[in-house]
Amino acid sequence: MAPTKTITRPLSGVPVGLALVRDAEVLGAEPFFHEFIAGIERVLVPRGVPVLLQVVATVEQAGERIRAWAAQGQVQGTILIDLLPGDERVALVKELGMPTVVVGDPVTAGGLPTVWTQDEVAMHDVVVSLVEAGHTHLGHVAGPAHMAHTIIRSRTFDAVAAEHGARATTFEGDYSEAAGVRAVAALSGDDDRPTALVFDNDVMALGALHEAHRLDLAVPGDLCLVAWDDSALCQLAEPPLSAVSHDVQALGELVGDVLAEVLLGRTPEPVLAPPATLVPRGSGLS
Repeated sequence: MAPTKTITRPLSGVPVGLALVRDAEVLGAEPFFHEFIAGIERVLVPRGVPVLLQVVATVEQAGERIRAWAAQGQVQGTILIDLLPGDERVALVKELGMPTVVVGDPVTAGGLPTVWTQDEVAMHDVVVSLVEAGHTHLGHVAGPAHMAHTIIRSRTFDAVAAEHGARATTFEGDYSEAAGVRAVAALSGDDDRPTALVFDNDVMALGALHEAHRLDLAVPGDLCLVAWDDSALCQLAEPPLSAVSHDVQALGELVGDVLAEVLLGRTPEPVLAPPATLVPRGSGLS
């Protein structure tokens, strides 16, 4: 169900807050959040509502920041993203009566308004495409294992691979370039290694591509690489990286629209964003 696009009533000029749990170095290299926030601002800033971003190291610190914002009246609403199963932030914003939109699956959101990117649909399509291309051993370089959307992607990856008779190997990552390097280094000496790797972001995929070049592994001849979240980094790589692509700024706009509804006292139904689609390029599947 798509949110209404005809909101005209002015909103309070008090900011909305996004307490983002991320390593600052990783965030600086990751294009996703720059585009995501730009999309949110495209909707809310013309309404007089700025976005207040706070980068923190832990979920506990994010909760402390949200509580402080509420106590000091610094924000009129929040955006929650990268939640954990049973995430304490869900209970916190309910306790505070803080208008909130969750970017994640409705189950994890615990009844809060949500925008969900249907990651299970995109992962299903990627695995099927790799199997149809002849890959029988697939690798998934996942994001942080405790995040709810990582769990959904990983479970889907394993289930669809098994359904199609393919082996599945998972490497835990942290969205950093180094995680992609580690994954390729770990499998480089294995004669039974995966022939295709799916990464949970573009930065890890780029690290893997650089390490593959260093180890003289041909991409895509020896190793097919697929990034999650397309970006200019993927498109300018050599070879260009195949990617699971969606319009991240449009996703941000959708979140901004839903949050505007919530700030006006409405309770929108969960919104399903269009699932990401696979864009084949030179790193495999092209």
